[in-house]
Parts: sequence; C-alpha cells; structure tokens
Amino acid sequence: LGYTAAAALRHPGVDTLMVVELLQPVIDWHRRGLAPLGQELCSDPRCTLVQADFFELARATAGGFHSATPARRVHGVLLDIDHSPEHWLAPRNSGFYTREGLARLAAKLHPGGVFGLWSNDPPDAGFMGLLESVFHDSAAHEVSFANPYTGGKSSNTVYIARTGTAT
Repeated sequence: LGYTAAAALRHPGVDTLMVVELLQPVIDWHRRGLAPLGQELCSDPRCTLVQADFFELARATAGGFHSATPARRVHGVLLDIDHSPEHWLAPRNSGFYTREGLARLAAKLHPGGVFGLWSNDPPDAGFMGLLESVFHDSAAHEVSFANPYTGGKSSNTVYIARTGTAT
C-alpha cells in the first residue's frame, strides 16, 4: 500500500515514479488519505498513480508503460504484487515469470535499467536461472526483519536484475 513507492521517492535520483495499481478503489484510498502513505505519495509531484494491469502492460509486445508515449523506456521497475515467482495472486500472472515474460519486461527498460522483485519466499534457483538468461546480471538478497505479528524474525527475498549497458 505504498511502502515500496515511498522508499523509491526517498532516493535522490528519482525524477518520476509511476505506480501501476489494478484496483481503482486502492488508488482512491490513497487520494483520500485512507492508506497509510496515501497523502505522502499523492502530494509528491513526481508520483503518478495509474489504474492498469501491470502484467498486461508488461507482457505487451509493443510499447512500454506510458500510453501517451508507448516507445518510452523506463529506468527501473519495482514489482511488489504477487507473493513470489511461484505463488501468484491470480493464475494469469504466471506468464510474467517466464523467460518470454521477463524478456518483454527487459525490452521496456533503458540500457542499464533495473528490475527489482519482492518475494515472500526464500531465493529460488530456478527463478535466478530465468533472470540470468534474460538480464546482464542478477542477484537475490535475503532481507531479515523483526516481525511484529509473530514476535520473531521473518525474511523475504529481493531479486535485483540489470540490463546490459549500451555499447
């Protein structure tokens, strides 16, 4: 509900940020200040909330994420939708987590562009192999944190992949 977007906006190199949200009510919650970081995101002129299906945009063979300028590439994509590359919120999302799906995403990134993916599962060797087959370099980082709900520690995985630079 905006935590990834707020963290991205804290980075001094971010000039624009487009948040793609499937559900219009979630966008409305942010605009009305009902989501924890809604007012922060909506008051930042660099941030735009767009109602669309991220996976539909990502799998399109032509065009990028900007309807007004479909050939426009992006410098980074931070994905925090599904539980993991193996556990999706909807079965239709599964096609994204394939070599073809990731290659279509990579084509929408500038040379040297970054794809970051949050996962609730431990690092997955099979998914790392897919990233390595599409991107110039990739890594999986386990992030541990105190879990206030369990009173113990939990961990997630953040995958980072980068396209090659232009020669």
